[in-house]
This record gives sequence, structure tokens and C-alpha cells, in this order.
Amino acid sequence: MSRLKIRFDALKAQGRKALVPYITAGDPNPDITVELMHALVRGGADVIELGVPFSDPMADGPTIQLACERALRHGTGLWQILDMVAEFRMRDADTPVVLMGYLNPVEARGVQAFAERARQVGVDGVLLVDLAVEEAQGYVPVLRAQGLDCIFLLAPTSPDSRIAAIAAQASGYLYYVSLKGVTGAATLDVASVATQLAMIRRHTALPLAVGFGIRDPASAKAVGAIADGVVVGSALVAEAERLQDRPAELPAVLQERLAALREALDSLTAQPANL
Repeated sequence: MSRLKIRFDALKAQGRKALVPYITAGDPNPDITVELMHALVRGGADVIELGVPFSDPMADGPTIQLACERALRHGTGLWQILDMVAEFRMRDADTPVVLMGYLNPVEARGVQAFAERARQVGVDGVLLVDLAVEEAQGYVPVLRAQGLDCIFLLAPTSPDSRIAAIAAQASGYLYYVSLKGVTGAATLDVASVATQLAMIRRHTALPLAVGFGIRDPASAKAVGAIADGVVVGSALVAEAERLQDRPAELPAVLQERLAALREALDSLTAQPANL
């Protein structure tokens, strides 16, 4: 059983919601990434999404685009990030780690070689933003053969037929993009998200995590009331930008930010979501 399934099953049994923070590996510098991951766990992270920097992050807004630029200036690459996960696993054998990025770095190394190395170091899932479900057969079997969950994005514009096709390929959890636009956008319509999640649940029993537009305890709690988990990225990455010249302060700041989100989610009751 994968770490992701173990974690989501445990949270469901406890009536709790998953807190899934995202940071960009190598930002503000590669030396601090592993410590930031541990700080996120101390703050209450259930799953860590670790971003693989890419020169053309098409789904991301300015905050994460700049994070990718900072990481790439330090030479942060895919194999180096896998070494970071290996180092993280020396102290944490339980927290699921999902690599989130784009196809190009994986294809440059080779899907098979990447999948084997990712399994060896303790990666649990892979979310490739630009992997269309129509092309998934070239990737999903290779990843799953190494025990890696394949996580896909769903958008507000995804039609019912596409939701069904994606759900058939996905494992671990599904990531619902809560709004039209890029990461870091501000508008969040919780009622609309609830409607979309109800439609998605007709096609899958996988946990549904919601991201984009979640930036504070209030928005995390509002989304947590209707989803199985919340993903918080740009709000954390913005702190890395703010403290890029004082990186020693960053672990404590991210831990504090995450603890506030954790408290908000844990204030929710164990009652079923009102969809």
C-alpha cells in the first residue's frame, strides 16, 4: 500500500483533512530545501508537493515562475532533487512526497530511469502538469510499475467525459484546480468548487485535493469543508522570495504559516462534507 493511500485513509478515519504544501525545490537555494521539507512536516503537512523547477512553467503565476528562476540559477536539476528526497527520507520515512513539474525534465532523463530512481529514493507520486490523459499510456504504466502514484489535474472547464478518462488513469489523489487561471490567482468561489467536486465524485473514490487560490486559514478552512485536502503553494513560495537573502529564517516562518492552516483545518468537524 502506498504512503499516499495510508495517509489519506488515516485522515479519513480521523475525520481530518489533508494539508498539502507546495514548495519549489532549490528555492531560495538548494542547501535549504530538505530542512524546509522537515519544517513543513513540523507545521502539520500531511503530504509534500515538491516542485521541479522548469524554464517554462506554463501553469504557474509570477510567484512560482520566479521561484523556478531562482532555483535554476543555482543549477537545481531533477537528479539533484531526487537526492534531496533521499536525504529527507533519512529522517522521515512516513510523509508522502509528490514531485510536481513538467514533462521535459523527465523525458530528458528517460521515463524508465526516472521512475526507477524516484522509487529508490522514496518518492510516492508524480504530477506532470502538461501530461495529457491522451498521452498517459506512455507514462502511467512505467510509473506504476515502480509503485509511483500518478496524480492528475482537473480544471473547472473539464467536461464530464474528460473527468471520467482522467479518473480512470489516476491514483493517489486528484488535484482539482479551483479556478480558471494560473497559480497565485486570488478569486475563489467555494460554492462553484463544491458543485464541481460533487460531479467529480461520481467518477472516482480517490481523495480530492483542491489548490490554486488558497492562501490563508480562512480559505483553507472553507475549502477543507468540502474537499479531502487543500494544497497551498504560492503563499508559501512568496515567503521564500521575501526571505531569499535571509534563508535561515525561512524554516521557522513556513512552519508557523503551515501551523495556522493546520489549526484551521482541524477546527472542522468530522461530519461529511455538505455537497
